[in-house]
Amino acid sequence: NDYPDISVSTDAGTVERGRYLANHVTVCVDCHSERDWMYFSGPIKPGTEGRGGERFGHDLGFPGEFYARNITPAALKDWSDQDIGRAIVSGVSQNGRPFFPVMPYPAYANLKKSDLASIIAYLRTLHPIDHTVSASSADFPMNLILRTIPGEYHPMDVDDNDPVSRGKYLVTVAGCAECHTPADKGKKLPGMDLAGGFPFPFPDGSIVRSANITPDVDTGIGGWDEKTFVQRFKKYDPSRGYTPAVQGEMNTYMPWTMYSGMTESDLKDMYAYLRTVKPVKNPVRHFTASQK
Repeated sequence: NDYPDISVSTDAGTVERGRYLANHVTVCVDCHSERDWMYFSGPIKPGTEGRGGERFGHDLGFPGEFYARNITPAALKDWSDQDIGRAIVSGVSQNGRPFFPVMPYPAYANLKKSDLASIIAYLRTLHPIDHTVSASSADFPMNLILRTIPGEYHPMDVDDNDPVSRGKYLVTVAGCAECHTPADKGKKLPGMDLAGGFPFPFPDGSIVRSANITPDVDTGIGGWDEKTFVQRFKKYDPSRGYTPAVQGEMNTYMPWTMYSGMTESDLKDMYAYLRTVKPVKNPVRHFTASQK
């Protein structure tokens, strides 16, 4: 895969844009840090930002054992900006090995050049953490299929004067479809875009399923107004304190505390776009308690 044609500036505005994206939109810092499951939605543990190690294994339904890499300067100091950019948008490591797309690089392939450059600039500013992460391994035949997944970089053309266009961009690069579109053996089900129902098992045996976020009135968010949508995210602002997890009650992998940091204007744009997608009637049972 080709290297993205980008130049990375290190000015404060660029770094701040990257911080915003990596913590609240593309949420790179979510999977590449350690999450604290003592609390609802697993907020990240302070001081672990970017150290890697989050595991995605057989017990969660993955075809192998995959670990989020260390993305602090301790691990990336010998990577060029183009190396990091290619990893983000094409899913290829510095050594040419493909990543498993639990990191949604097919979604990140839509990042505007300026946003991709901002994320890279921000990653360079993370506190370096020496933390060795276990090697990932894919089962057969996924180890062969993996090599066919990385694609080329294709920045999305966004009309900055159109809320729906801006919202489509945010919904895309935030990877909403990765969890909110049901799939079978890694293939998204046709006609079910953003219709929810994707199951996520928890170690205790409980299952949480992604919500239907299409504008279907009965089973999606068609009955939500803009204020309800925005408040759903802002409810989990860390300034309000974290909600302790309760054994036997619903938890979620959805990193609410990170997405809560999105600006109201960005959330309103996402809402505007989600109003335009095809409504899909798909009732979802959000949570099944452990039978253990």
